[in-house]
Amino acid sequence: MSLALAAMCFAGTLAGTTAARAGELADLDGEFPDWSADFADTDPDIALRQNGARWLAPEVAERWELLEIAAHQPGGQRLAQPDDFGTDDLTGDAPVAGPPPTEPADNVPQVAAATPLVQPTRWADHVPREYATHPTFGSQVGAIKTEALLMFGYFTIRAGTKLFGETEGFHFKDEGWFGKDTQYVGVDKFAHAWNTYLAAEILHNRLHRKANASEGDAVTAATLAFGFVAYNELSDAIEPDSGWSWNDILMNGLGAGFSVIRNTVPGVKEKIAFKIEIMPNEEVWTYSGPKRFEQQRFFFALKGAGFKELHDTPLRYLDLQLGYFGSDFEPEDREAGLIPKRHAFVGVGLNVGELLFGGSNSKFGKAAWSALDYTQIPYTSLRVDQRGDLVF
Repeated sequence: MSLALAAMCFAGTLAGTTAARAGELADLDGEFPDWSADFADTDPDIALRQNGARWLAPEVAERWELLEIAAHQPGGQRLAQPDDFGTDDLTGDAPVAGPPPTEPADNVPQVAAATPLVQPTRWADHVPREYATHPTFGSQVGAIKTEALLMFGYFTIRAGTKLFGETEGFHFKDEGWFGKDTQYVGVDKFAHAWNTYLAAEILHNRLHRKANASEGDAVTAATLAFGFVAYNELSDAIEPDSGWSWNDILMNGLGAGFSVIRNTVPGVKEKIAFKIEIMPNEEVWTYSGPKRFEQQRFFFALKGAGFKELHDTPLRYLDLQLGYFGSDFEPEDREAGLIPKRHAFVGVGLNVGELLFGGSNSKFGKAAWSALDYTQIPYTSLRVDQRGDLVF
């Protein structure tokens, strides 16, 4: 769980300004203002804005038929310079193409005035590669090289500390899944998925802005995150009581994959969160060992705030939860004859981020909203497990 706290701090500073507005962007889902009626004498697919940029009409924005639009626009071509992009004056978040430069720069291709300039109206929308400022994997990695190097450095330090303990040659270990005979009854598997998911989210939140919503940015971020966590797994492969586990690698992939889905399928980011809750123990928070896994609850939350129909009701502050945790699996518990318990639960939780910081325009409020989209504050949920017992 060292990644949990370290990465959440990283998320607060690097990703906070983006995710905090996701809920507000949900209001635009499927509702694209149509200015074309006011410009009947112009191209019906494109409507002018006051600042000279252009907006896609609703039916075209849904289909993203940009190649067709460019084909019948005089001088149509993709925007080639990142400087042609500005900030959306409506939300302050989504990358938006600004008007072409008025003064031609030396050796810089100019964008024709009639070129359709495009703004993705939802978080999951991306500018197709033909129009993207960062169309390739390499160019997208280059856009977040500082963030990637910081994350690589973090995992290097984390893995390197194991070299100071007892080690042996590279070896494999089948850790199993969620059985009672496994070391952590599967809680560690959810931890692997969540850690990779969080790393992918951090990288994508930065890349989505720096690469102007270029197509493929979610896959690039998830690929980097998966690679970094797999790199960290090498240190497990030399520990005497551990080993390279394909079970862990698969869960890492699932976590990275969910990040891709969340950032490419419209509405998923606004409606569904993958969260961790750390319940305090006698040490408040345990850094390593079995105790840390017994503190952790992992769950998916269906967020009321993600549904437009609930925005004006108290239900926007509640989430439906489906999750898992384990208990009585520590070595001393097993030695005392306790049988490990697995808890699959459903429940209702308070969306503290939405309650305290929903719609906040301050940097702190946005960062706090973002952090609380990945973590749950203890004792803010009511849950029941598969045995019908109330659990916390």
